[in-house]
Amino acid sequence: MDHVHLTYEPLNLAEAQRLVSCSSTGATSIFVGTTRDTFDGKSVVRLEYEAYVPMAEKELKKICNQIRMKWRVRHICIVHRLGTVVFFCCVLVLDSCRVVPLLEASVIVAVSSVHRKESLEAVQFCIDSLKASVPIWKKEIYAEGDGDWKENKECKWSIE
Repeated sequence: MDHVHLTYEPLNLAEAQRLVSCSSTGATSIFVGTTRDTFDGKSVVRLEYEAYVPMAEKELKKICNQIRMKWRVRHICIVHRLGTVVFFCCVLVLDSCRVVPLLEASVIVAVSSVHRKESLEAVQFCIDSLKASVPIWKKEIYAEGDGDWKENKECKWSIE
């Protein structure tokens, strides 16, 4: 079964793993994409994702079909965050501020198969294909207050 989901809610790694787990498979491979804390020497404080949801879902389903044509896999789960993904959160505790790293996931790809080779290769193909063809855009917001929309170098509509 294929599970494709775009959401404004935090991603749940345990749920993604549950969706692909099966007693007939011997391998579950998972990729979790999280934000880096810096880019080009600037401190990243959050990411903002936007998507053309109908087209993005259609492209993600195409990727699932392509995976099934190339590898014998049992289940596929692709979930991607939309909206704001925070990198650090400051929590007030008894008049002191402690930084709690949230490291929220932006994307989770999980694939199960009978053997590890198929699931590992399928996960790699999936994330590479997602970056190249799915209309999801990312903006990095920096500690200085400015931000940049990021260009995926893998994206087929990217301008050189």
